[in-house]
Amino acid sequence: MTKIKVIIPAYNEADSITHVINDIPKIVEEVIVVNNNSNDNTEINAKNAGATVLTETNRGYGFACLKGMTYVAEQKELPDIIVFLDGDYSDYPEELTKIVKPIIEDDINFVIGARDKKLRENGSMTGPQVFGNWLATTLMKIMFRSTFTDLGPFRAIKYNSLLDLKMEDKTYGWTVEMQLKALKQKLSYVEVPVNYRNRIGVSKVSGTVKGAIFAGVKILTWIFKYSFKK
Repeated sequence: MTKIKVIIPAYNEADSITHVINDIPKIVEEVIVVNNNSNDNTEINAKNAGATVLTETNRGYGFACLKGMTYVAEQKELPDIIVFLDGDYSDYPEELTKIVKPIIEDDINFVIGARDKKLRENGSMTGPQVFGNWLATTLMKIMFRSTFTDLGPFRAIKYNSLLDLKMEDKTYGWTVEMQLKALKQKLSYVEVPVNYRNRIGVSKVSGTVKGAIFAGVKILTWIFKYSFKK
């Protein structure tokens, strides 16, 4: 049986995290919520919903993901697949079965849940998000001949492939770093269209001008950095 673990970075997601955990399919062996220095009831609510809760005091999406990976690496039985999922309930956790299917059935290494325009709820992605996704994926097409259309956070990857990527970004560049390194290492990948809705609460990235600008700079920095690497 395929062993699947889910890593959910969470900063002040007390109102949404229970919904996320409860909707994750039972095929998942363990749900790991990384409480990223929240000052609300994220930790308590996640524990009550049955998740393993870790604490990462360094604020940053990448910091939280790396904390989850460190925890997984210390387990006696390692998973076959790692799924990354946001804690804001904008994704549909029940669609995890669609995300992992290409890995299990077709031996694909890496799967992105692409937030297809036809499947997005009105207002679920801001103008800067839509433009940023378009710019980043267009640059990847030009520079790396990729077929990515989204930097969606809902994604699955073979555990061994994830380790080979040697992930390092600590903040907003995590998603694009993973995709760029997957391209460089010639991992097989596909996108699976997923539904997307308005998140619960206010986004810590797209919900602020500072967050949106910082995220954009990080993403473009990773793309241009890798365009000059052999």
